[in-house]
Amino acid sequence: MKFFKNISIITFILFFIAGLMNLQAQTQEYKIDGMTFGMPEAKVYTDDYDGPPVVGEYVTMLPKLAKLDYEGNKHHHVRLDTFTQEIEVASGVRYRAWTFGGMVPGPVIHVKEGDRITFTMKNRSDEMVEITQPIAEMMQQSEGQGGPSANLEVQASVNGSESADPSPYLRQIRENNYMGTKSAIMPMPHSMDFHSGTVAKDDKWRTIAPGETIEFDWVANYPGTYIYHCGTPSVLMHTAMGQHGVVVVSPKDGYETDEKVDEEYVVVQSEYYLKKGSGDLYQYDFDAAQNKRPSHVVFNGHQTILHDQPLTANAGERVRIHFSNNGPSLTSSFHVIGGIFDRVWMEGHPFNEMRGMQTVLLGASNSATIEFIVPEEGKYILIDHEFADAEKGATGTLVAGPKK
Repeated sequence: MKFFKNISIITFILFFIAGLMNLQAQTQEYKIDGMTFGMPEAKVYTDDYDGPPVVGEYVTMLPKLAKLDYEGNKHHHVRLDTFTQEIEVASGVRYRAWTFGGMVPGPVIHVKEGDRITFTMKNRSDEMVEITQPIAEMMQQSEGQGGPSANLEVQASVNGSESADPSPYLRQIRENNYMGTKSAIMPMPHSMDFHSGTVAKDDKWRTIAPGETIEFDWVANYPGTYIYHCGTPSVLMHTAMGQHGVVVVSPKDGYETDEKVDEEYVVVQSEYYLKKGSGDLYQYDFDAAQNKRPSHVVFNGHQTILHDQPLTANAGERVRIHFSNNGPSLTSSFHVIGGIFDRVWMEGHPFNEMRGMQTVLLGASNSATIEFIVPEEGKYILIDHEFADAEKGATGTLVAGPKK
């Protein structure tokens, strides 16, 4: 009897040790060349969260880029829920987009090389999600319906001032809803793939069903500008339907021209594959997408937004643009008519510097951080020099005032 009791104790101890070793294997971080790898296993769960769909103090709406106002590195907590919104992408062209955060492209996330990001995403494609309602009203309505008060960041925005939103992004949409977003429902499985993350895709980029939430960590090991997109098959369809955006990872030591930059923007090129559907809405064109024949090629999600709301600067100023070609399928030959790119860092990495470029050629998912000096007062046209794409909408304007 004593023998069997000892065997049971030993078995329990062995199982306990094996469990600890398995847990350690799941959470064992390690460093190579100063970079951090080995993130904890992603968590997938269900909850009744119905609060603000975007949370993050350095998360903004295109073409804005949040200022990083901290020294050293920071641990960011970012939420980008995925859900459906009816949006306008050109005059008279509306469709039900699959989005991260409610717009196409999704929010710009700005972090620093070496920062840690704890990312949360709920698949709310089966919900009517509102993004233009003031946060305090949203939370009061949620609580009135028996929903949660979300988290401390959101609660602070309810108890504090209107400017204390859980993200600048939500406030900026309320101030400038240029896509005329409307809530819609289209239940679909979705996922998140950050090109800025160095993790195992079968864990962190896994697909979640409507109602599920995924949470995982990643570390911004490499500086640059990176696309994020849905990785659920068909990836072409999910990306073309609107599920993409950018992360800007600023170099820990900066760029050599940081002190000289006067204006800084983010511009994203992407394609839509749409055809007239039933009623007034357009719908995804499978054949056009497979054959790389977009109906629209645009900057910042809308055919005319960078003309209707141009970028601004003054003569003699240095302008920096973080430019990303999010595709999903075509190349971009980015050019500014009347300007020459004084500095170009391919993929936004400070080691990849080129000078005096007229045009930057970028494949799908490639990016560049570009700087030019505005030579004089006037209008400067941003354009994809592949003119067939320019005629489908890949143009914008920078309006320059007089030299100060």
